[in-house]
Amino acid sequence: MSADAPGRSALITGGAGFIGSHLAELLLGQGIEVFVLDDLSTGSERNVAHLRERRDFHLVVDSVLKSSVVNELVHRCDVVYHLAAAVGVRLIVEQPVHTLVTNIQGTENVLEHCNRFEALSEESRRVYGPTTARRWAYAESKALDEFLAFAYHQERGLDCVIVRLFNTVGPRQSGQYGMVIPRFVSAALAGRQLEIHGDGTQTRCFCHVEDTIRALSTLMEASGVDGDLFNVGSTERVTIDELAQRVLAATGSSSEIVRIPYDEVYGQGIEDMLHRQPSIDKVNAAIGWSPSRSLDEILVDVIAHIRRAPVFDESVA
Repeated sequence: MSADAPGRSALITGGAGFIGSHLAELLLGQGIEVFVLDDLSTGSERNVAHLRERRDFHLVVDSVLKSSVVNELVHRCDVVYHLAAAVGVRLIVEQPVHTLVTNIQGTENVLEHCNRFEALSEESRRVYGPTTARRWAYAESKALDEFLAFAYHQERGLDCVIVRLFNTVGPRQSGQYGMVIPRFVSAALAGRQLEIHGDGTQTRCFCHVEDTIRALSTLMEASGVDGDLFNVGSTERVTIDELAQRVLAATGSSSEIVRIPYDEVYGQGIEDMLHRQPSIDKVNAAIGWSPSRSLDEILVDVIAHIRRAPVFDESVA
């Protein structure tokens, strides 16, 4: 069945979040009826407020941990995009139990019900670190999610695709839990200091949310990708120091840049990856995908979004 076939429906867990809300817009534009399941713990009803009056959009405010709710929604939908997760370094460090339960039990719950009705596309990312460091709770929980998805595919024939997302950014992303671009932009526009956590030499690659959701949608419809795993992200690498300078230039801000040790930010020892850059050769070979939006374009879009917000604050980014 093609993506724009009449009567098709999709469930997006975490669909009121940053990525999920953009994906909902894309699918609705393809003529797909969208059901969103979100407990609004890190997502926001504001992200989907403009969709609420549509007859083909449905928001269910509940948890992926509630089996009966997941069962009903999966039963009603043809495909599932599982994006619900505890995310953000600050949230992960401060609430490791919540992180592990949400990411592992929530994914197991979705997989179990998808197996009954044969539908899933699952989002996750893998990084490495010792179990004694809370920073890695998210990474390890998502790794277990991958093992679960592979097991359901191999043992029970579940049609699923795993996608590892690398630093997706864009309008609607919140800086509340440590996301660096909205945090920098909000501070620059408000004339506050831009706080670099660590020494600023760490590098990251930032992918526009429009590129990310295009990859998710295309992978869902592609043939020959069942039970496989793909990296989705940009390969345009930038140091956090350089990122801060580019934000100042793009906003015309004279804000000061300060560097704060991780221990002072999170109140305990924390490790971070010095460099993070995905290889996207596999996803490019499978579906011809590569990012089309540059970091400069990302900054333009994020700055425009935050300028429209009623206050310059990370929580509304």
